Amino acid sequence: MADQVRFVFTNRFYALLIAAVTVLLATFAFTDIGWVVLVFDVALIVTALADYFASRNALNDIEITRRFERRPAIGDPTEIKLSAANSGSRTLLLKIKDEYPPEMELGDQKREATLQLEPNSVGTYSYMVTPPRRGLYDFGNTALRVLSRLGLVWCQASLGTAQSVKVYPNVRRVREIELRALGARSFLAVQRKAVRRGEGREFESLRDYVAGDEMRNISWTATARRSKLTSVQHQIERDQTIIIALDAGRLMTGRIDNETKFETALHASLALVSASSRAGDNCGIVVFGRRVIRYLPPKRGVGQMDAALETLVDIEPQLIESSYSRGFQFIASNTKKRAFVVILTDVIDKDSSSRLLEALPLLRPRHLPLVATIGDRDLNASVSSPPKNEKEMFLQSAAEELLVQRGAALLQVKALGGLALDVTTQTLATELLESYIRVKVRGLL
Repeated sequence: MADQVRFVFTNRFYALLIAAVTVLLATFAFTDIGWVVLVFDVALIVTALADYFASRNALNDIEITRRFERRPAIGDPTEIKLSAANSGSRTLLLKIKDEYPPEMELGDQKREATLQLEPNSVGTYSYMVTPPRRGLYDFGNTALRVLSRLGLVWCQASLGTAQSVKVYPNVRRVREIELRALGARSFLAVQRKAVRRGEGREFESLRDYVAGDEMRNISWTATARRSKLTSVQHQIERDQTIIIALDAGRLMTGRIDNETKFETALHASLALVSASSRAGDNCGIVVFGRRVIRYLPPKRGVGQMDAALETLVDIEPQLIESSYSRGFQFIASNTKKRAFVVILTDVIDKDSSSRLLEALPLLRPRHLPLVATIGDRDLNASVSSPPKNEKEMFLQSAAEELLVQRGAALLQVKALGGLALDVTTQTLATELLESYIRVKVRGLL
């Protein structure tokens, strides 16, 4: 239903009005003609108003629908298609202009169009927008103009097509991360490679011993029976549990290359969810700051990726200190089966590293934690060359101290029985997936 119907005079109306005024000016000395022109102008305005009241009901015959050709994703151009349906009995000339969120970047196409609709027909047009961030975006109403019967006015209204749309993490980027980490191999190829190495826990078969097999994989019973060295071949378990603990606190708000560390960690997390789902593992997500913000219980299957997208769609890091103890206690309380716990965070000072190390025993020895700290590549670059002046010397001194603290914290993580990665935003996803594969291949769970 059209709301707040108004009208705008058309070019035809103005052309007739200007023509009458021109005649009036040209014949100003002839008073009789002047009165004729004045009557004509008044009649023109009255006719235009009558034309408007006779034509405005046509707006009620128009229905506008907006749809998206695919799920909107951060940084991905998204096509928006508008359809106008004419359920009336006469042909209508329409002008449509859509109200898109101002935060989105408009493509080369115009967001307005002119359509001519026959009775009981539908017209469409589309335009492109690019969302800059994840989250919820509000599209407004659609402005509509319908040409009147005599063509003297545009009947104008705003149709109620306002809607909120979720912009998700970029799945295409996630697939690229996964492919870059695994190379030309599929995850099934990784599993077959692991089986040939004889790792894992589940028994698959016996085979002849080959150089390089570990002594623990030799079956002495089968060796005695067959009178030659025989190795046990295992297959990787497909029901292992992976928990991704994603820090959404102050340390993850730092920006590198126009993106927060949290955003980088989020896409790396989704790549791990995708890889573990393909491998048949259960994967869950815990997002924590001062408290646990969001929890996705570990499951397996292709549906878990969609669930992860919904879980992470609107979360942003906050300028507060994260509580590792609350996050890890939540994981320990809700994950009874031994799990590979991937902690994505950063430690840049003594306080943050001490809080992390104090909370880590909450996960040990039941679970296997991997602490991945997302470093600032500029920090490493700042100590790679000799200082040129006193200012650079002090900056390098501070950077070296932070790097030493980070290294010491990661060494203590390993001393507590965990795994550690010190990576940049560029290498995080690749090294994270490779670490996951190594854990599976070596049967560390």
